[in-house]
Amino acid sequence: MSASQNLSALLILLERAEAERDQALQVLQQARARAEAARVQANQLSDYRQEYQQRWTQQFAQRTTVDILGCYQTFGTRLDQAITSQGNVASHAEGHLSQAQELLREREMRVASVRKLIERRRQEQLRGQLRQEQKATDEQAARAALAAYTPAMRLSA
Repeated sequence: MSASQNLSALLILLERAEAERDQALQVLQQARARAEAARVQANQLSDYRQEYQQRWTQQFAQRTTVDILGCYQTFGTRLDQAITSQGNVASHAEGHLSQAQELLREREMRVASVRKLIERRRQEQLRGQLRQEQKATDEQAARAALAAYTPAMRLSA
């Protein structure tokens, strides 16, 4: 494989790595949005639970029936279950967010590695070209010196 073919293959690899990184970034943004929405909803449920308890504490201070107390406790239990469930959803979403962040980090490192490899290949090509140019210059100078030296030898002979 020639140097230019090698560089072309690396450029294609870079393009693919960048596309994968961009996709990982989209996944991260979606995971971040889902995690935030789950957190907000969990917080809203917890806030509502506190308001509910305060409201009913005031209601119980006045007077209540056993039936109303039973409804309060049943609803409170269901609300606690919803809070626990939403907390689990938020925790799960945070886990996905962490995975998405790690995937993006890996993809960014791959892009950086491929870019570094491309830069090295370009530097190698440049050094090779400079060596060829130096060799050509040296050969041309040697020929010129030989041409200048050869007529002088003929004249003296």
